[in-house]
Amino acid sequence: MDNPTDFATLGLRQELLARLQRLQFTEMTAVQAAALPAVLAGKDVVAQASTGSGKTAAFALGCLQRLQHKQFHVQSLVLCPTRELADQVAESFRELAKALANTKVITLCGGVAIGPQIGSLQHSAHIVVGTPGRVLKHLQKGTLHLHGLNTLVLDEADRMLDMGFSDELDAIMAFLPSPRQNLLFSATFPDEVAAVVKALSPQALRVDVTTTEAAPSIAEYWCHAPSPKENRRRAELLAEALAHWGGRLNLTFCNTKLDCAALCEQLRGIGFGAVALHGDMEQHERNQTLIRFANGSANILVATDVAARGLDIDHVDAVFNYELPHQPEVYVHRIGRTGRAGEQGAAISLVAEREMPRLHGIEAERGLGAMQLWRADGAQHNAAAALIEPQVYTLEINGGRKHKLRPGDILGALTAAKSISADAVGKIDILPMVSYVAISKAQSAAAQAQINGHKIKGRQYRARGIS
Repeated sequence: MDNPTDFATLGLRQELLARLQRLQFTEMTAVQAAALPAVLAGKDVVAQASTGSGKTAAFALGCLQRLQHKQFHVQSLVLCPTRELADQVAESFRELAKALANTKVITLCGGVAIGPQIGSLQHSAHIVVGTPGRVLKHLQKGTLHLHGLNTLVLDEADRMLDMGFSDELDAIMAFLPSPRQNLLFSATFPDEVAAVVKALSPQALRVDVTTTEAAPSIAEYWCHAPSPKENRRRAELLAEALAHWGGRLNLTFCNTKLDCAALCEQLRGIGFGAVALHGDMEQHERNQTLIRFANGSANILVATDVAARGLDIDHVDAVFNYELPHQPEVYVHRIGRTGRAGEQGAAISLVAEREMPRLHGIEAERGLGAMQLWRADGAQHNAAAALIEPQVYTLEINGGRKHKLRPGDILGALTAAKSISADAVGKIDILPMVSYVAISKAQSAAAQAQINGHKIKGRQYRARGIS
């Protein structure tokens, strides 16, 4: 009897099926099994599914299945709430499309120069992934044309509306042709999302897999902390909590960007490999920070809630609340970054006496009873040594997708030196103008010398370490 969750039952293009097998995607997730048959049939679909549920492949496979490579115009438009999510979605499209000839995927996001984006659009694209503000700007300037659009995807629609993109979405809709396929994915379904669905496609098939998703396994604790004004003592307590509860990847939340930057410096002073993510950072700094955290060369990411919107990083071991948020739903969103895909996670919150009402508010809202108290033992002087240290280092190479570089090119260049083994090379991220490669600390110097001393595809590039 056929397995109903096997991708082979969907009638996908052979190239896509082979690519899925190569990526070791054997069985569909719940949202894929529920949504993909309708998506592939060209129907409008509204799917409610959590981040990390496999929703990207659910719409990406639909877009790629119907892609006509010889038609050089935008056939699918995917709108995302943040630059980071747009980059992740675009990369997923590229990974799935590797066996399809000449598929061009571009991202259109704010925070970067518009000129290179206009240049890319002049050479046409099959799939555009972007944020609403920048996509609308291109439409209004006449640098993006969607007259041949087949599919519109709204990814994380609830977050887009929560971030105030309602007007931009309305304006974008005026540029879109009809008929077209509409796909909407959202973790929650507030009235604002329901209104968008009603306007976009009231007859869409509705899929909700959140009721069957396993609840994340997260151990939640709080501990008595000094006042936030006593930042040195509070940072030392956090260091002790990191040493006790932390793992390979640890996410720490602050309520303001000033606290975020200051705490990161304090943790680095103690000896931790911490990086900060907040609203005052340039886009290239954000890229470096997220890449270093995702590839494991930095093991603590200190972030504000606004800066962390759209983050989708797997295998976060623990979440730390340096300060409790003012709203219980923000707390839930924060700790939901750990304990995913059946893994065990931990969430630890620092709470001063005057912050206790916030803690009780979170407990009451969630109806889980009193959170467990963790008592620190004052061993913060050994904290940095006790946490799992990053075993990899990140190299930046001054070439990227615009230079036709691919991960295999960089891996091949590194392993051409017999002293560098393939298993010493970690995650490789290719951006438009720059690339990043994670390499074991023991072989980082040799790897940097190898890139700097040899050409890749007949061209000389320069590598430098970032920290």
